[in-house]
Amino acid sequence: MFYVSRGNVPHTRHTQHRAPDGSLYAEELFGMEGFTGRSSLLYHLRPPTQAARIEPAGTYRVQAADGDVHRHRLVKSGGVEPKGDVVSGRIPLFFNSDVLMGVIRPAEAIAPNRFYRNGEADELLFFHEGSGRFESIFGTLAYGPGDYVVIPIGTTWRLEPDASVEHRILYLESPTEIVPPKRYRNDWGQLLEHSPFSNRDLHAPTETAPRDDEGDFTVLIKARGLFTDYHFRRHPFDVVGWDGYLYPYRFNIGDFQPITGRVHQPPPVHQTFAGRNYVVCSFVPRKFDYHPLAIPAPYNHSNINSDEVIYYVAGNFMSRRGVDISSFTVHPAGIPHGPHPGTVEASIGKDATEELAVMVDTFHPLHLTAEAVALDDPAYPFSWLPSDDAAAEARALSDRGPEAFPD
Repeated sequence: MFYVSRGNVPHTRHTQHRAPDGSLYAEELFGMEGFTGRSSLLYHLRPPTQAARIEPAGTYRVQAADGDVHRHRLVKSGGVEPKGDVVSGRIPLFFNSDVLMGVIRPAEAIAPNRFYRNGEADELLFFHEGSGRFESIFGTLAYGPGDYVVIPIGTTWRLEPDASVEHRILYLESPTEIVPPKRYRNDWGQLLEHSPFSNRDLHAPTETAPRDDEGDFTVLIKARGLFTDYHFRRHPFDVVGWDGYLYPYRFNIGDFQPITGRVHQPPPVHQTFAGRNYVVCSFVPRKFDYHPLAIPAPYNHSNINSDEVIYYVAGNFMSRRGVDISSFTVHPAGIPHGPHPGTVEASIGKDATEELAVMVDTFHPLHLTAEAVALDDPAYPFSWLPSDDAAAEARALSDRGPEAFPD
């Protein structure tokens, strides 16, 4: 990431930085990998360590419910009902040791005096629907449909959604940093000329005046299987200034510049972010291939050592049929997949696509949660068959009984 400075910071780091009344501001190093990774320096009205009360707030555990068959999945999340807020309303769907992902349909905003901090993972929020403000110790980010918001581990934040605007959010939690692909960055972190987006497209928080409210302010911290409430007597957003390379930022999927070619380009050209053992890709409207004999639809391919999850946002995905918006397709390792019958021939001669989707490819196996299994369409593995055969196979699978799809 690039250097950003906001608010009131001293000329030299680790030196006296005083308020108008003569008191010292409290400096905080917010950094990764001890003292060697990306970091920022924040200056608080008072030390961020002054918790007045600490209370247990519950536990969390994500469990696998994959069933007894290894197959393709179609997980339909479009009908999920709103519940909770952006934290309590999370529905985990797929996970492994490198990433957890799912959906959120918040029914309410986080209370004004409550905040959230993930103490064990970077987070990525993709706003399929909804708008509002993302507020944090670093300042404010306005968000809307199509925005990714990347949140570093340890950030204290809350979401202030616009009133009467329904939200639909895809979320990821990652124990490693979520960053732009290394091949698109030079040694100084600048995005290169051949990158499908530039540093200009990455928006840091706007400067926000520090808060000095008194009251009972609760930061819910998630870490090590526990939720813990930390109570403070002063508002946590008391930062008068900060600078550095580590902070939340916003990137809109509409600013992704697709890479095209004479023939069909493989999914790595759509890569937008990366973490340990997984990548995030953005499929956006783009021109098709321009070879005179090009086949725009993707070719059949086997995921030899990766699981592929695609979340469908908008438009018409040219290689798929019967996949609704807000659904996930899951194509696991060891099984070939490809365009549905008829879509290859139908793609020939087309000059563009209007599809919009987010893809996550993992290089370790993903598990499905019970919530994902409950939303799964058992007919999907047979959608590559002629329609009559597919219906018969789907009925046969369903007739196996509930042991095939345990709760």
